[in-house]
Amino acid sequence: MSLTTRRQWFGAFTAAAVAAPSAFAAREKLRIGVTDWNLLLGADPKAVPLASQLGFEGVQISFGRKIVDNKMPVDNPEIVAQYLQLSKQYGIPIDGTCVDRLHDNGLKSDKLAPKWVLDAIRLTKDLRTKVLLVPFFGPWALTNQAEMDYTGDALRDLAPEAEKAGVILGLEDTISAQDNVRIMERAHSKNVMVYYDVGNSTQAGFDIVREIRWLGKERICQFHLKDNPNYLGEGKIEFGPVMHTIRDMGFSGYANLETDAHEQTLEADMRRNLMYIRRVMQQS
Repeated sequence: MSLTTRRQWFGAFTAAAVAAPSAFAAREKLRIGVTDWNLLLGADPKAVPLASQLGFEGVQISFGRKIVDNKMPVDNPEIVAQYLQLSKQYGIPIDGTCVDRLHDNGLKSDKLAPKWVLDAIRLTKDLRTKVLLVPFFGPWALTNQAEMDYTGDALRDLAPEAEKAGVILGLEDTISAQDNVRIMERAHSKNVMVYYDVGNSTQAGFDIVREIRWLGKERICQFHLKDNPNYLGEGKIEFGPVMHTIRDMGFSGYANLETDAHEQTLEADMRRNLMYIRRVMQQS
């Protein structure tokens, strides 16, 4: 290689390194996004430009909980078109969605829940993304085997539509990795996976590094990173081992910050957590 060629190569490499958020992200293709609800813009297209301006690489949007004419708030072609236009304009992908209506009609037993999931599958496809978060919290948290079995059966009925749409149903809950896998096996679909939230699992008493490694990249569709109510790095969770494990298992996809932020200092709080996690990524 000539001196001129070496200089050209080094210049191109340096430019690429500067453009990438971190060496970790460039190597492993892990990208850091943010949830619209933690931007205090749930089901609001304005979350897209804000996420971009804050330096995130993706934004996870929620469909909203206030039902009008038997539809979730985002279930409107004009709103979907607005999301797509803003995503293109600001150069930031919609990295996933959330059917947050399940906080009112939970999938573990409510007969209304499957409709919202089916609508959310359609909307997720329309938004040209692939991961749909299916939440189980509060009164709809999974607490016993019967509820888990019911959920697995419900997901088995929903999975064919998800498969046709190319959408992953990501289970976010407070149960163990093993119990999640039992639900996945009962659902009989590769499109049912775990949406792993390190904060929820820590609060539930699980060894998150061990669970992440046991599940592996084949069973995790996305991550939520948080240690609320603390800033990242100032609470219980040691993020160095977490990010190292994600890298080591070769996960490729999104980890969305679901970190608390004060309304008055929202942008500063989000940038602080984003800078922290990128620094950890570089060191892992």
